Amino acid sequence: MNLRALIPAGIFFVVAGFFLVAVFRGDPSRVPSALIGRYVPAFELPAVEGLDRPGLADTDFGKGVPVVVNVWASWCVPCREEHSVLSELKGLTASPIYGINYKDTPDAARRFLGELGNPFARVGADAKGRTSIDWGVYGVPETYIVDGKGRIAYKHVGPLTPEVVDNEILPALRAATVR
Repeated sequence: MNLRALIPAGIFFVVAGFFLVAVFRGDPSRVPSALIGRYVPAFELPAVEGLDRPGLADTDFGKGVPVVVNVWASWCVPCREEHSVLSELKGLTASPIYGINYKDTPDAARRFLGELGNPFARVGADAKGRTSIDWGVYGVPETYIVDGKGRIAYKHVGPLTPEVVDNEILPALRAATVR
């Protein structure tokens, strides 16, 4: 038997093993972010046209209070599913909730918030998606906690649920409070 013939098969099984470990390990909503612990990226987003909320910029952070930032879109089905949870979160914390409206039209964004309610103190329109990329967004919805000094303290990928709010978001907000 020729051992050289077994080398490709051995390499295949090693690579397949790494792939399987990567697929089956951990929670997919816990995507690591290189921005954790870093200040929010420099950006300035205009308000959603016709909405009664101001836009959003990096200068809106670092004022001593942690902030929840939710990246959402009207065309995103999980965003619709999580929206009532965001509205409930607004009543559970004194921290403001800011929205980044991702690759959406103003009319669709206004309709979405008009129908489901607007939990956001500020909503920036990221029509081209460039700011969301700078934040490290993989897809919508994503939620971030920014500490009172303006540093990204936590990231959640996927829709919020009451369990995620209780077990992850509220503890992350408490930990992000500047003392």
